[in-house]
Amino acid sequence: METTDDKRVFVDTNVLLAATDTDRSKHADARAFFEAVLPGTWRAFASSQVLREYLVVATLPIESNGLGLPPADACQNVRAFQQLVQILPEGQESQDRLTALIRHHGLRGKRIHDANLVAVMDTHGLVQIKTYNGQDFSAFEHIIQVPGLVE
Repeated sequence: METTDDKRVFVDTNVLLAATDTDRSKHADARAFFEAVLPGTWRAFASSQVLREYLVVATLPIESNGLGLPPADACQNVRAFQQLVQILPEGQESQDRLTALIRHHGLRGKRIHDANLVAVMDTHGLVQIKTYNGQDFSAFEHIIQVPGLVE
């Protein structure tokens, strides 16, 4: 199946975590999303930040809100995700865009992580994001959240 630009979507870290963790409430939706990526219904993108964030949470102990995975298993999962998700490069253009977003929205602290994802999206012409933390991106009016595929 051929994809069009309206099927290009940036994938947030929490979608990767939900796809991995069968106990997460959005597990079925995340799995359905990636099953839609396989035949090309969606064309998925992320940045290296998303993969790093996944590795952090995946290797944290369960009692620290992590998945408790051994590092080798977490790295194997990242390799599997890289078969489904194209990793977009970050460079000076995305850094400049990040700075502009920080100034425009008066962002501070952890909000800058979300703004960096938006900066990468903007640099690569993406406007849709698959996330389970929609409030993190609500300040960015031009970003469209992809709805759940499974209720």
